Amino acid sequence: MSALRFVNKVALVTGGANGIGKATALAFARQGARVVVSDMNTVDGQSSVREINELTQSKNAIFLPCDVSSYSQVQKLIDGTLRAFGRLDCAFNNAGIEGAQGSLADQSNEAFDRVIDVNLRGVWNCMKLEIGVMLKQSGGGSIVNCSSIAGLVGFTGIAPYVASKHAVLGLTRAAALDYAKSGIRINSVHPGVIRTAMIDRFTGGSREAEIMFENATPMGRMGKPEEIANTVLFLASDEASFLTGQPITVDGGWTAQ
Repeated sequence: MSALRFVNKVALVTGGANGIGKATALAFARQGARVVVSDMNTVDGQSSVREINELTQSKNAIFLPCDVSSYSQVQKLIDGTLRAFGRLDCAFNNAGIEGAQGSLADQSNEAFDRVIDVNLRGVWNCMKLEIGVMLKQSGGGSIVNCSSIAGLVGFTGIAPYVASKHAVLGLTRAAALDYAKSGIRINSVHPGVIRTAMIDRFTGGSREAEIMFENATPMGRMGKPEEIANTVLFLASDEASFLTGQPITVDGGWTAQ
């Protein structure tokens, strides 16, 4: 028996051009999966696929562009996945944006709509179509939705983001119950402060702001994208076969305070 957990499996990662998504796509590939990397950022997405294929010495990763807020684009993404690999076993719905910063009354309706369209409707669009495929194939499948610690607790200045990530958890739980007897497991991962481009935008490159985040985390540091990827792969694997509808928090102790 192969030691690789995802041999003969197909994994889809949205928001896979950088950060947590890229790390997860690479982790799937290293564990034997054929991987579809999707993102609106075509340049970085294609670069990620080249890097993954070089590191794994294979051609098992492909890039397909997609704006997850568009149902028709997600449909094309799923169709492209099936054309390339014939099935879909694992999906990491990771694409998301942080949106504008500012108190609720100062945020525009348009800014709110954009965050909800990407972070919540995007997960809805992806799950709706991913589940449709998984129901028709043998073996079911596993879906992991990327929420945040902002899907568990509140933060000032980012109300649309907090609302969207709380909603992702609710959607995950409801869908998990809908398909608990259908061979499809659906869970959410809730990263804390992870060293990614999103955090760089929050801090504006300020070392003082970085130290503030580090000090607010009981473990005294930011997390690494690979630490989230490891959790996603566990949730997607047979090792988590009795785990569904659960929020798994990877935050260095932040929400334990």
